[in-house]
This record gives sequence, C-alpha cells and structure tokens, in this order.
Amino acid sequence: MQYDFTSILDRRGWDAMAVDSLGKGFAPQPPKAGFDIIPMWVADMNFPTAPAIPEALIRRASHPAYGYFHLPPSYFQAIRDWQKRRNGVEALPDEAIGYENGVLGGVVSALHVMCPRGGPVLVHSPTYIGFTNVLKGNGYEIIHSPLVLDEQGVWRMDFADMADKLRRHAIHTVIFCSPHNPCGRVWERWEIEEVMELFAQYDVDVISDEIWSDLLLDGRRHIPTQSVSEDAKYRTVALYAPSKTFNLAGLVGSYHIIYDRRLRDLIAKESALCHYNSVNVLSVHALIAAYNEGEAWVDELCRVLARNVDYACDFIRDNFPGVRVFRPEATYMLFLDCTEWCASHGVDIGELQKRGSDVGVAWQDGRMFHGPCHIRMNLALPAARVEEAFSRLKQYVFV
Repeated sequence: MQYDFTSILDRRGWDAMAVDSLGKGFAPQPPKAGFDIIPMWVADMNFPTAPAIPEALIRRASHPAYGYFHLPPSYFQAIRDWQKRRNGVEALPDEAIGYENGVLGGVVSALHVMCPRGGPVLVHSPTYIGFTNVLKGNGYEIIHSPLVLDEQGVWRMDFADMADKLRRHAIHTVIFCSPHNPCGRVWERWEIEEVMELFAQYDVDVISDEIWSDLLLDGRRHIPTQSVSEDAKYRTVALYAPSKTFNLAGLVGSYHIIYDRRLRDLIAKESALCHYNSVNVLSVHALIAAYNEGEAWVDELCRVLARNVDYACDFIRDNFPGVRVFRPEATYMLFLDCTEWCASHGVDIGELQKRGSDVGVAWQDGRMFHGPCHIRMNLALPAARVEEAFSRLKQYVFV
C-alpha cells in the first residue's frame, strides 16, 4: 500500500469523541477491566488522513495571522474539479456552490426555507439519527417511509408507500440520503430517476445528503441526485463535505450545490441569520489540499474498506447464525439485524449491545436509527483491529 492504513492510532486525549466520550450521552459504555477500546460507533475513521492535508494545515498555520477572509478562487476550483472527476458534474458555476459549516446545518437552513415549522417531512427509515434530531429539534413532523429488503436482500425504496404518504400527509419536503446511511445503499440511476419523478409529481422539494458519495465500494459510481433530469437539478439542494471522505469532521466545513437562484438566495439568507455559518480558514485549506492531492489516497481507502467489509460480512455469515447483514455498497458502516439471534437466545438488543461494549467493542445501538433490533458498526479501522473485534464478539458476545 502507498498510504498508512495499518498503524493503530492511540486517539486517547487527542479530542476524539470515539474514545474519550464513552459513557456520555448516546455513546457506548466503557469496557470492563482487561479490555482496551475498539471504537466502532461514531462515524469517523481510525486512520491518519491523507498526508497532503496536515501539510497544508501546517503551512497555513505557520503564517501568524488568522483574520477575516473571503473564500479564494482555488476553493471553488477544487470543488468543481472534484465533482467533475468523481461524479461527472460538468459546468458547475461558482455561484451554485455555497459554504456550510456542516451538512446538518445546511439541512436545517434548507428546511426553514422549504417547509413551515410543524410541517411534515418525509425521510426513509432506517434513519440517520442526525436527521431525526434536527427535525425534532426544529419542530418538524417526521413521516417515515420504510426501506424494504428485496428477495436478494438489497434495501429498496417503497415507491407506493412514498406516494401514499406524500399524498395523505400533503408533504412537500423530503430529506433524501444518497448513498444511504445507515443501510449503505448506492442508489442506481433508475431508482433516483423514479423517485425524482415521484417528487416532481407531488411538487416536493428535495434536500439530498450526499456526504458519503466518495466512499464507494467495489467500483460503484455515485449518481448525483441533481444529475438525473433538468427538473431534479433545480428541485434539489445537494449537500457535500470532505469530512467523511478524509476524516475532517473536527475541522468543520461542508458545502451545498444549489442551481435554482431563488432557492439559493433564500437559503443563503437563512444560513446567515445566526451569524455562525462562517468559514473556518483551516478547513478551507484542508478541502483544497484534499480535493487537489488526495484522490489516490481515497481510492486506496475504498479498497481497504471493501476488504474490511468482506471480512466482517463473511465472519458474520460463518459464525453468527441468526444475524443478518446487507453488505454495504458504500460507507464504512454495517447495520446488523440481530432479530433472530436475540429471539432464539432470549436477549434484547440493549443487552447485546452492552455485551459488546463490556469487552471493548464500542458499537452502537441501532434503535436510535429506527432499527428495532439492530447494531450499527464502524469498520474504518486497521484490519487487525477489525479482526480482534470479531474475535471478541465470537468468544464473549454471540454465545
């Protein structure tokens, strides 16, 4: 390998929620004595980032002035070039690109423009907990449309259910997750075309979270929601970030792509009202370095993640009867369905999650993602740590 995906980082004391926040809020509990922590819950990576990024941060930080500034032309150029190379986006104008502190902040700004407070918003379930929290916290009504597993065990949208709920609840706003978190689906073009035709039919504005679009497995390609039709291009607010791709969440910095000028102006005004959605100078330099010099690193990362996913899914199949898992097509998260195992062993999902945490496998209770008997599990770790985690699960947990 050209890059380092094998070193085991000691993140303790280095501002890492994954290891320093155990036992707080919705984090797993710390392990019992004798077990070290294998962080497999919060969705960040346990790899050092692409080398060009710390080099760029050190270079910028060496100049001892960090005052007010405007986004440089190189910021927009880096995004345009990345979107063209990775997603086939042509002729992306600067004015369609807008800075956001975070994807969820962008979701909230778009919601405030698109939907009245208390209004209904359609989301798929299982549901990313961040969507649930911002919808509840800002007073919106959540309407779930469950994804369904087809005969091949692939998560699919239920178009009939979506149409029924759009009609019955008079819904005009949807949050669409592509690739899907936590299920790991990479939607095919026909699926996005069909769902966008449905949204056009019912006059639904679309907020498309595409933060996972770079972390694709086995050569899959991301289809931007805005790319499937001219109507989709102008109906959709798309949200991206280098944070998942390059493990930069702590730096803060995302961006939107909005082609409709009226919608863009309204959302920009909404984002500016709190006087908080301001650009962090270091995150700008991190994005530029990541997008200009990090592509080979991302490609190698995706191969490493695919091998971890293969190992984990094969191990579950061979060793944990009664546990089902869809092999993700993107992301580095597994969503384990433990329904049959729990029923046959008389164990509820809370107890199962605790059993893992007790032996240092810091995984996440899936109920907060609307998985009734599920576990969410992060595989963005060196292979040796993944293998150790599954060894502990076999010896101590699924017994």
